[in-house]
Amino acid sequence: MITLHQVDKFYGRHDVLHEADFFLGPGEKVGLIGPNGAGKTTLIRLILGEVTPDRGEVFRPKDLRLGYLPQDLLTFAGRTVLGLVLDAAEEIRRLEAELAAVEKELNQTDDRERLTELAGRQGHLQSVFEHLGGYDLDSRARKLLEGLGFSPRDLDRPVEELSGGWIMRAALARLLLSRPDVLLLDEPTNYLDLDSILWLEATLKASDFSLLLISHDRTFLNNVVERIVEIDHGRLYSYPGGYDQYERQKAERIKSQASAYETQQEKIRQIQRFIDRNRTRKDRAAQVQGRLKMLSKMERIDPPQTEAREFTVQFPPAPRAPKVLVEVEAVRVDFGAEPVYHRLDFQLVRGDRLAFLGPNGHGKTTLMRLLAGKLRPTAGSVRIAPGVRAGYFAQHLLDQLHPDLTVLDELTTVAGDLTVGRRRQTLGGFLFSGDEVDKKVSVLSGGEKSRLVLCKLLVQNPNLLLLDEPTNHLDIAARRVLESALLGFDGTICLITHDRRLINAVAQKVVVVGQGRAAVYPGNFDDYQNVWLPRRRLGEPSGTELFRDLAPARPDRTGSEPTSPPPPLVRKTKKQKRTEALARQKRYETTRPLRQRLARLEKRIDQTGARLEQVQGELARPEIYQDPGRAKEYNERYSALKNEIDRLTEDWEQGVVELEKLEASLGTEA
Repeated sequence: MITLHQVDKFYGRHDVLHEADFFLGPGEKVGLIGPNGAGKTTLIRLILGEVTPDRGEVFRPKDLRLGYLPQDLLTFAGRTVLGLVLDAAEEIRRLEAELAAVEKELNQTDDRERLTELAGRQGHLQSVFEHLGGYDLDSRARKLLEGLGFSPRDLDRPVEELSGGWIMRAALARLLLSRPDVLLLDEPTNYLDLDSILWLEATLKASDFSLLLISHDRTFLNNVVERIVEIDHGRLYSYPGGYDQYERQKAERIKSQASAYETQQEKIRQIQRFIDRNRTRKDRAAQVQGRLKMLSKMERIDPPQTEAREFTVQFPPAPRAPKVLVEVEAVRVDFGAEPVYHRLDFQLVRGDRLAFLGPNGHGKTTLMRLLAGKLRPTAGSVRIAPGVRAGYFAQHLLDQLHPDLTVLDELTTVAGDLTVGRRRQTLGGFLFSGDEVDKKVSVLSGGEKSRLVLCKLLVQNPNLLLLDEPTNHLDIAARRVLESALLGFDGTICLITHDRRLINAVAQKVVVVGQGRAAVYPGNFDDYQNVWLPRRRLGEPSGTELFRDLAPARPDRTGSEPTSPPPPLVRKTKKQKRTEALARQKRYETTRPLRQRLARLEKRIDQTGARLEQVQGELARPEIYQDPGRAKEYNERYSALKNEIDRLTEDWEQGVVELEKLEASLGTEA
């Protein structure tokens, strides 16, 4: 359906994609991963046709229906929630209008021939209308919105009254209702609560459209996709299975590639040493040329790419805290007409590691702000014990940052008596090095702001961490770093996140918030889900490691070889000449079969190489990919020829070694 062939895309001097090959088949569900800034969104924009490649081709059928969640959700203003979703079915609306026009003309005409024509047209339109789901469009729209957490009374609300997260949900329902051939989702879970994430998982798994999903949620990837594509230093690598399978296969690939690279480098060093030792000897000229040919035909293995630099978080030992850190008694919190909490009683005890669960808008952040002392209740009391040093990570990062300050100045606001050098060193651990500490907070990306807030938390040396959606702008590598840091923190933790893997790793209790109360359950998310939510049995797809070594340009073949000075002329007797002639003849006759075999192998290698170049030329033609069957045939032919060259080269190398051993056993010319 969608193919990228040898695509390059660069911005300035930065190569975002380099020789990228990608294929998305009918009904295939693919997860796209990589560090922030690696080029994931660029790949989607290439598929949409919003940007063009600097080199290579993007192929997709002209009538392919693409569904994409736009970045600017404010373009949906001016409609109700239900109206926004129903507007997606443009083709259905067109068919509906044409059906109405045909029915009107049927009621007005008496021409028998025209009646027959109109009746046939009406039958065809009704068939297409039914196939596209036109008869149950309204009910499907309502069901989708309900699954995403909308209540019946929300459906008639103007879109502009909703928060960004709820507009995103409506836009997602709009996409799903339109039944696209390919759905492109860029971080769809960022603003969904866990109930909606579970619903979206089930919906995407049951769908028959193709899916390209950008996500940093490892559990979501495991449960939805059947293949992972990673962007790594501008290259695309494909792995069958979910995220867990990807991690194992990537580790195996890197280990195998590192071993193969070191083995090949050692072999190259040995060959080069032989060439250096013998390049001036006339009697070794053939062997030297053989080694040079071996090097020229060797397909070089790339060294494994080094991992991107990760920031480091290691909290210092937490100061001693009282047994009860925060006590909430009979608290009432009002927002608007309905109270969030009626009469809340809650106690936070030293050593608690809590994860707050519940639908968005039902009080998780409100409870977090109460515990942090950032919100005064309408009624009741919140007592924070002396000795509590709270570090608060707000969901909206700008609430904690000053846009006009530099990164270094922002850290200085909480750094106390830390020296400037120590502040810079600490920021360096969070990937702010050199001139980056002088960047204004206002120009930082979401991920950079998250790192800066975490850095501020670390220097405050808290004994209570209150984290509200700390992973929203972090990529997978950064989430792993945060998870490790929280596991090593010896204070008290309260966590709001939709990252189930983080909850399972960190939480010892879950607090389910909703309907004005907060209920505490022992265990992590999986424990809660197994008791209170339906079990979900998810099979793990398996597969073999899939990767392709990307060889650099081969070195130029050496031309003329330097020769040694001619040896001094020494007269030989007839007997010596005869003995040497007999020895040469014996050596020639003995080695002739091997030399003939090597000559045949060299000829076959050259012929197969010529055929391989022809196939490569065909694969470089864009029109070849308009016929998937033809493209597959050429790819299979390319693989077969490449494998044949590898086999022939290996046979030739073994033959050269055998020839050298045989010549050594026969002795050299005196």
